[in-house]
Amino acid sequence: MNKISRRAFVESASAAGLVGVSGLALPYYSRASQRPAFTHGIQSGDVDATSGVVWTRTDRPSRVMFEVSSTENFANPLRLAPLDTSPASDYTVKRLLTDLTSDQDIFYRMVAADLADINAVSEPIVGRFRTAPASKRDIRFAWSGDTAGQGWGIDDTGMKTYATIGKHTPDFFLHSGDTIYADGPMKDEVELPGGSKWKNKVLIDEKRKVAETLDEYRGQWKYNMMDKNVLGLNAICPTFYQWDDHEVVNNWSDSKDLSADDRYSEKNIHVLAARAARAFHEMTTIRYEPSEPGRVYRKISYGPLLEVFFLDMRSYRGANGPSMQDTMTPQSRILGEQQMKWLKRELANSNATWKIIAADMPLGLIVWNDATNKAGAEAVSNGDNGPAKGRELEIADLLRYIKNAGITNTVWLTADVHYTAAHYYNPDKAQFQDFNPFWEFVSGPLHAGTYGPNDFDMTFGPELKFIKAPTAEQGQNLPPSAGLQFFGLVDIDGATEQMTVRLMDRDDNELYKVTLDPVHSA
Repeated sequence: MNKISRRAFVESASAAGLVGVSGLALPYYSRASQRPAFTHGIQSGDVDATSGVVWTRTDRPSRVMFEVSSTENFANPLRLAPLDTSPASDYTVKRLLTDLTSDQDIFYRMVAADLADINAVSEPIVGRFRTAPASKRDIRFAWSGDTAGQGWGIDDTGMKTYATIGKHTPDFFLHSGDTIYADGPMKDEVELPGGSKWKNKVLIDEKRKVAETLDEYRGQWKYNMMDKNVLGLNAICPTFYQWDDHEVVNNWSDSKDLSADDRYSEKNIHVLAARAARAFHEMTTIRYEPSEPGRVYRKISYGPLLEVFFLDMRSYRGANGPSMQDTMTPQSRILGEQQMKWLKRELANSNATWKIIAADMPLGLIVWNDATNKAGAEAVSNGDNGPAKGRELEIADLLRYIKNAGITNTVWLTADVHYTAAHYYNPDKAQFQDFNPFWEFVSGPLHAGTYGPNDFDMTFGPELKFIKAPTAEQGQNLPPSAGLQFFGLVDIDGATEQMTVRLMDRDDNELYKVTLDPVHSA
């Protein structure tokens, strides 16, 4: 069998799944009801130089056989021990592939056998990813956030931004949070200004109400994976996941009060968060951390030029409130003491040229807990434009540490606010000044309502270098069909080590571009 190039493989997958290319099919729905089927495609994620996580889901209890190869024809594959699916994990299965070769295209294939009839075997399902390099080479990755929010679901076009990302053949895609909208019920149709309608062509019962049960949270994930564009990107590009609030409920923290929200029969935020977290880990390719099962914060080393530090700004925060404390306490933290110790240690130990800090919320934009009354801090900033207080104390401590430890080339990537922007944090313009300048880039939504822009809090001196958001005339909560859906592309040059960041829209228009020169320590 003739080999196909990586780009040809990717382009065929991005266009319409993998049907017809080298006999690969994604997903394949068996015509024979007695045979198992893969229901929601295939995924990979958390890939480094020698390992990566793969995932799939079957329609019944099944034994899933795995093969791994460096060629798409699987001429001499490595066959792994099978794994079984069961109702306990909603028939999902994921595993860590290890002992891989660095900077290598990896093809993985799964076949499912019915546990009740082991001779009833599915058609194969196949995906690919490329391992991280051990030496310097060009790297490209994309990031964005916010999927299937505000009632905007799968229309005739589908989640187009995912397909646009796939055309750039990134090494990986960083999903910055709000991966689902468990608190955002959908309707079949939505009236649009001017008399037209948005039609959710694909809709399931779990999306018609807020998620409360474990199965309803699982259903939120299944819905995303009913979109052809999401399936296409999943087949050819690893996704590195983090989460934020809408995986559970809007603006959740220990102070979240659902007593007056008639949509919820389950009022306990801790119960909802536990169910949501289980679904998040079942349905994604996030790695398992034995020291803290269920942990989201982690580091992915992607060769000598790049390490990505994924923050969890949701699980360890104090209760949402004014965030005006003068001293750092558990209530004033957003990262928590243990995560902060981990982050400082890993940043200090990093030998990578670039250190990407993947944050699920922005630093200097004001995100109100009570948007109507502009009260309470939902993100870091408290809106007073003064010296660091509340959650800002923890970030100020981190920025001071980065400066004093001589840690260079940190870049922050985030989403959350449903528009795209470039921010330069300048200590000369800040109330808290004990830090080195750095960039923060904002992107999203992937497929959700478009909002913004948000106001700045000047504690850390953010300067607006670029913004694309709805105008006052356009209003808020624009549908994806309005075109204001965004993602970012990052290219690191293997020779010069320069980082180029581009802010893009779903129609693949380049909106903003900046190239950053690395600082090399003496």
